[in-house]
Amino acid sequence: MSKAEEIEARLRAALAPREIEVVDDSESHRGHAGFQEGGESHFNVRLRAEAFKGMNRLARHRAVHGAIGPELMGRIHALALDLDV
Repeated sequence: MSKAEEIEARLRAALAPREIEVVDDSESHRGHAGFQEGGESHFNVRLRAEAFKGMNRLARHRAVHGAIGPELMGRIHALALDLDV
């Protein structure tokens, strides 16, 4: 399973999103810090979930990081998040 698939699976399980898109954006960071040959170092996540209702931006980010987990978070360099209800 790729890291993108792993991220998506964990977010689906924890937050039951109605919309989710996980994009490996690593290639656009070639030559920058954290780039890994073969990709899977930089990700963009767009997620819409009722679970975010009543949460501020920081709480939403914390919920996503918690759902992904420290082990997987430690294997990626960057995670850009677009989160809403």
